[in-house]
Amino acid sequence: MGLREQLDSFRAEFARTAPLGRVALYEARIDELRAGFGVEKAVGTGDQAPDFSLRDVRGNPVSLSGLLQRGPVVVTFYRGGWCPYCNIQLRAYQAIVPEMAARGARLVAISPQLSDGSLNTAQTNALTFDVLSDAGNSVARRFGLVYALPEDLRDALRSNNKALPAINGDASWELPVPATYVIAPDGRITLASIEVDYRKRLEPDAILAALTSLRPL
Repeated sequence: MGLREQLDSFRAEFARTAPLGRVALYEARIDELRAGFGVEKAVGTGDQAPDFSLRDVRGNPVSLSGLLQRGPVVVTFYRGGWCPYCNIQLRAYQAIVPEMAARGARLVAISPQLSDGSLNTAQTNALTFDVLSDAGNSVARRFGLVYALPEDLRDALRSNNKALPAINGDASWELPVPATYVIAPDGRITLASIEVDYRKRLEPDAILAALTSLRPL
């Protein structure tokens, strides 16, 4: 089953079992975000990727510029290990890590959750790529991906024991819009996928195709 099918299957099961009114609430807030979020202001295809240095789950610094010295880099911003759609995406990307490596590329995943949460995400999903913690969404903000949750969504997350202040270590209730970038060794973004609807993610095949296009003929 492909990534899209997995995401759609989870979405259908959630719609069947969700508390009364929850699906309608989520649909309405996604529509509002789609109407109000400035995707055109985010870093996109053809732009130079902002450099960054973040800590991995072992506390080691990982910089984009350092990774690019060894080849292309795939950077994916996700909401956190508390998000089931994110976990489905990360597992699907883990499955193509060998194919990315064969194309000389590295994958890193970035979320605002605290380092313990990133470690748990990596262990739970058996991830072998770098999982980085972006405190305060500082890097996601430089990519133009950050938005704040409205109060009714904050209440919904509190009711699920997923209150973001405890998960992310700050009181902002901010998240990155899920986004995936394929970045050439010179730092140029050759593919940018920014999904305002967090239930949709870039297909693995699109990543591999973009990486293949970077290989010398």
